[in-house]
Amino acid sequence: MESIYSKVEAIRNEQKRAAICIVTDTRGSTPRKPGSKMIVYEDGSIYGSIGGGSVEKDVAGKAVELIASGMPAKCTFDLEEDLAMHCGGYMEVYIEPINPLDKLYIFGAGHVGKAVSRFARELDFSVTLVDPREGIFEDPLFQGCTCINKDYFISIEEAPFNENTYCVIVTPKHQYDEDILAKLAVKPHAYLGMIGSTRKVELLKKRFLEEKILSREELEMIDMPIGIKFNAETPQEIAVSIVAKLIDVRNTRNNSKS
Repeated sequence: MESIYSKVEAIRNEQKRAAICIVTDTRGSTPRKPGSKMIVYEDGSIYGSIGGGSVEKDVAGKAVELIASGMPAKCTFDLEEDLAMHCGGYMEVYIEPINPLDKLYIFGAGHVGKAVSRFARELDFSVTLVDPREGIFEDPLFQGCTCINKDYFISIEEAPFNENTYCVIVTPKHQYDEDILAKLAVKPHAYLGMIGSTRKVELLKKRFLEEKILSREELEMIDMPIGIKFNAETPQEIAVSIVAKLIDVRNTRNNSKS
């Protein structure tokens, strides 16, 4: 059987909703002892076991409630009084929702894209890179990322987007950047940023407004030039600037929900 911790990591990366349930204390006769674990999915299905029977059903039901709220809780179950189980014991179960990793799409896997992917992965983003160039993903530094080696625009149409999706545009050509931006701006997202000089950004805004590609309000929602503003020069420094902005957006959004 797959390790329950590996399962938790897979759930986070796959953007699924679930909760991990851990028996933290028992008294008397109980079907399982402290340390027993199981995962409960949003639909009530389970992986692993904390003893079966009525107690497991009740824990699963409580876990589904907590998945919806996003809040952890410590719950107690009197196996005789609450659940009419004849073993007569007591179980305490800690239930914690498994928060999915925020999805980050990086368009362009050159020096900056590679550095962004490395830093973002270490900071709990689920990273997908898109770049059609042959051999671009041979570097072992891309391990742990999803790498899509095909046309940018086909990839955009095939990829899922939602209000928790982050997008970074750092391709090797200005025209790619602008065309990708036009496609992504109308997709659901939490963040959209594009690399480029101040002059490049001003020219893009002027053209997009004149050609009615995006509205002024839509353009103002895009982070360009991308990243936290400081005197960054190397690809790694630029990547730090970009990832700092991603963290700022993510933490600001999370705090507004609490």
